[in-house]
Amino acid sequence: MTVEHIEERNGGLYVKGKRVSLDSIVYAFQNGESPESIREAFPVLTLADVYGAISYYLDHPDEMKAYLERQQQRWQELQATHPMPESFLKRLEDHRKSLAASPST
Repeated sequence: MTVEHIEERNGGLYVKGKRVSLDSIVYAFQNGESPESIREAFPVLTLADVYGAISYYLDHPDEMKAYLERQQQRWQELQATHPMPESFLKRLEDHRKSLAASPST
């Protein structure tokens, strides 16, 4: 499957020609991020890429719901078979806390 801004690779949906998953954009959009802030978070994307991904998501609600559920299941299976080391999880949590404590710009 390929549309103007989205392509399927290895069972996942990605921004065409980029290593950014559609999931990443959709979750940011669902969390209230603007297309401009999503683009800033993924400098490899153009604003047209972001709007194209969001348009695809909005134009295919049933397919996207099923896709995101499958991706979530795949992620849970991966976590179960390849757990992250506790030291990494602690560093990640410490980093999240430091980001939350720092003033936003």
